[in-house]
Amino acid sequence: MYTDWSRTYDEDRNLTRDLDEQVTREWLESRRFHTILELGCGTGKNTAHLVQHADRVVSLDFSEGMIARARAKLLDAPVEFAIADLTTTWPCADHSVDCVVCNLVLEHIADLAFIFTQAKRVLTSDGQFFISELHPFKQYQGKKATFATESGQVEIPAFVHHISDFVNAAGQAGFTLRQLNEWWHDEDQALNPRLVTFVFH
Repeated sequence: MYTDWSRTYDEDRNLTRDLDEQVTREWLESRRFHTILELGCGTGKNTAHLVQHADRVVSLDFSEGMIARARAKLLDAPVEFAIADLTTTWPCADHSVDCVVCNLVLEHIADLAFIFTQAKRVLTSDGQFFISELHPFKQYQGKKATFATESGQVEIPAFVHHISDFVNAAGQAGFTLRQLNEWWHDEDQALNPRLVTFVFH
């Protein structure tokens, strides 16, 4: 499914993807890290920005098709790509990264607690965890990620996580919430927010 999606992901009109890239760039703007771990890199839309703010980037995704697209864009960049299932132990040493970044991934993962436990394990003591997700308000309205194929629309399986679910799972893993923001695309004014971002320390 994700390999099929990788063929059109960058070209399809997708306001959520575009807004996510914008807010991630804004968050990165004044920051510098030694090592960033990217969860669910997809086709590398944000990886290209992460490499400008880190000495080293490790990008994980379970889709070979997505990673192949990302690799092709970043042949000479300091990025290590790896096929990995985020619902199992991540292929990273304890306390080996100072930033974890996760964009538009967690709505597709049922168990938030495991994600936060793994993030806590791999982060240094002063590390940061940046999350950008489809706002649950959108999910309450039945919005889900889809892509078009010759056979019709394909819906990506998703799980509804309330804002309290993120905050509680993070707190139970030992994180402190430092920042929470809600975001609208320019075409979203007077509508519910499209994205929510969290920064946990």
